[in-house]
Amino acid sequence: MELFGASIQSVYLTTLIIAGALTLLYILLGDLLEGLAELFPFINPALILAFITFFSASGYLFELLTSLNSMIIVIISILIALLLDTLLNIFVLIPLSSAQESLAYSNDSLRGRIGKVIIPIPENGFGEVILKSASGTVAKSAVSFKGESIEEGQNVLVVEVQKGVLHVVPHETQEDFIF
Repeated sequence: MELFGASIQSVYLTTLIIAGALTLLYILLGDLLEGLAELFPFINPALILAFITFFSASGYLFELLTSLNSMIIVIISILIALLLDTLLNIFVLIPLSSAQESLAYSNDSLRGRIGKVIIPIPENGFGEVILKSASGTVAKSAVSFKGESIEEGQNVLVVEVQKGVLHVVPHETQEDFIF
């Protein structure tokens, strides 16, 4: 069978190469294109490119290795691409997107946490506090909630967060805060 004046194998192979190259470019430049994806949130470019790649690869292999009718190969290739695309989405892309969100923190989640002063906080001035958790370490600018000075190495309790700055008070613990 011929399509656009070329053999169907050549069309499948050309499509596979182009889709593979576009997938590689999307992986490398995906962060730049995220703004465009916000226009159409129901369309995931990674899934579309993967579908085209799976479809063209399976079509090329079936045309090369079997003597089936080209229309049957197209139907089989679409089914294979849908199955592999669904598996890719369920087992790779969805877990990756939820894992990325779980590592993030919000300013509200910092309230009530205990940290350690790494840059002294002068009276009515700014210093820096480090907060440790299982997901990582966060260093944030801090001021004293009561306007008093707080020395380096002292444990503090985060009372509130305003405009990205921690408002803290000295915190006495029975155990030393471990870093």
